[in-house]
Amino acid sequence: MKKISFNNFFKFFLLIGFLFFSSFSFSETLIKSHGISSFGNLKYSKDFTHLDYVNPKAPKDGEISTWAFGTFDSLNRYIVKGNAAGSGNIFIETLMTETADEPDSMYGLLAESIEYPQDRSFVIFNLRPEAQFSDGSKVTASDVVFSHYILLEKGIPSLKQLFADIEKVEELSPTRVKFSFKQPSDNNELLMLAASSSVFSKKFFSSRDFAESSLEPMLGSGPYTLDEIEVGKRLVYKLNDNYWGKHLAINKGRNNFKKIRYEYYADTTAAFEGFKAGEYTFRSENSSQKWAQDYNFPAIEKNIIKKETLPDGNLGSAQAFFFNIRLDKFKDPKIREAIGLMFNFEWSNKTLFFGLYDRVTSFWENSKMQASGKISEKELAILSPLKNYLPKSVFNDTVFNPPISKPDKVDRKNRRKATKLFKDAGWNFVDGKLKNKNGDKFSLEILNYSPAFDRIINPFIENLKLLGIDAKHTRIDGTQYTERVRNFEWEIITSTYGNSLTPGLELIQQYSSKTADVPSRNLVGLKNEGIDKLIELAARAKTRDDLNVIIRSLDRSLRSLHIWVPQWYKNVHTIAYRNQYAYPNNLPPFELGAFDFWWFDAKKAAILENK
Repeated sequence: MKKISFNNFFKFFLLIGFLFFSSFSFSETLIKSHGISSFGNLKYSKDFTHLDYVNPKAPKDGEISTWAFGTFDSLNRYIVKGNAAGSGNIFIETLMTETADEPDSMYGLLAESIEYPQDRSFVIFNLRPEAQFSDGSKVTASDVVFSHYILLEKGIPSLKQLFADIEKVEELSPTRVKFSFKQPSDNNELLMLAASSSVFSKKFFSSRDFAESSLEPMLGSGPYTLDEIEVGKRLVYKLNDNYWGKHLAINKGRNNFKKIRYEYYADTTAAFEGFKAGEYTFRSENSSQKWAQDYNFPAIEKNIIKKETLPDGNLGSAQAFFFNIRLDKFKDPKIREAIGLMFNFEWSNKTLFFGLYDRVTSFWENSKMQASGKISEKELAILSPLKNYLPKSVFNDTVFNPPISKPDKVDRKNRRKATKLFKDAGWNFVDGKLKNKNGDKFSLEILNYSPAFDRIINPFIENLKLLGIDAKHTRIDGTQYTERVRNFEWEIITSTYGNSLTPGLELIQQYSSKTADVPSRNLVGLKNEGIDKLIELAARAKTRDDLNVIIRSLDRSLRSLHIWVPQWYKNVHTIAYRNQYAYPNNLPPFELGAFDFWWFDAKKAAILENK
């Protein structure tokens, strides 16, 4: 046997010691937590028993139902193909989840904890050993890895941009998965992006093509499974009695209904008549006319249906007529501004809406992220380096707000201003029509699928015709509408930008040049380098105050580009429901939660049986 020298033995001992203590030091440098916040602070401690706004003793009973518009031919919302059911992601859970009372944070769901180094160059999620799909199979790190890469390969195209900073995802063990990032970061944005990862079953898709639309429900780990489906007309989900996560603190007092049902209707009028007839039990009312005039049917008078207004502390909906600025006719912001001047909100609110609405002015309405007044010094410091990409009005004038119109159908002052803007853009009023130097007429089409919007769009069309525009309103069915919007075959539509209370990387999908020409939430096709740089700044914000200033700068910039004609919002929930439900007294500010933490009240339901 060869004798080992003391010197070699000593070197070997030092090497082993170095590896041991390096490993020990490495593990010690990792931050480990039950939750993650954009700015470091968590409301709920590791040992919290339930969320503050739920009833942890709520019964698991009864059914709640609502309506959905149009039809569906797919249960996969993660791909481009098919017309997906709005509730099609009910089966799927994420590694961590948000709450309705804390907009900046996430807490463990499939993952019980999160680990990351100070430089945030990677993050590790520790999966709960008890987590399982509805067929009883375990949720593993392999499923998480599969889910990330299948979305990159076959998911909605804009996800490639959203995941662009994730270098790789790898399985460390069956219950540990690691997301490595291309660059270290000084904030938690990428950690939260990884935490929001949806998790699919790798085994389930081993014999199915993820990219193909299907009415077969995906195997998921969520609390509900499919109970009944009538293609294009009805979906019923049932609570899984064996749901693995029902005892988690994050889920206590939630998922309280035995069944959740969606009834599909071809138009809004039929949907309202269905509610009156008792075909579904919960309705959030978006029509001011119906709310003011039509909730006087017998079920209301007998208190079978309860009509209620509840406070809404969430962002005001960024609802508007949006321009498809991919089209040459809408390239000039002057033209977009001129068209917007012809929508008379004040007349509409008085004549059509019974004065129930306020005008949307901001993409972050009803929040501290809403820009107002003249540019502040902090905003100026952010925006000055971007002056070559943004309109001068961002710096010279007060933030753009739609001008207040007289409550006459046509505001003459706004009409004169709109005519001048068109003239400055090379269009003149000739023989009753707007024409350019080549004699071409200016035309536009507002695309719509809802009969309820006819009374809003048609007066707008009439005003545009007075300006000399060859304007028309085209109403088509929901399926055609979805296809035309998806293929960019539209000029102006009504939609809503679903902005977040804590904007970050999701801004890429909505406003970035990277997502302008693929199906994404960047509806209008916005490409602006200044906006892109503001998105990058938002993703790197270190404090809530910093983020608020950056988003106010972004809001100010977006409004100056006139990509929309803002419509209206209200800061309350207007709802009606069969009087057999109950909800907590301390409703959270950011979510109504009817399908989340309300519950079925058997005593109330029994009273209704005798009416």
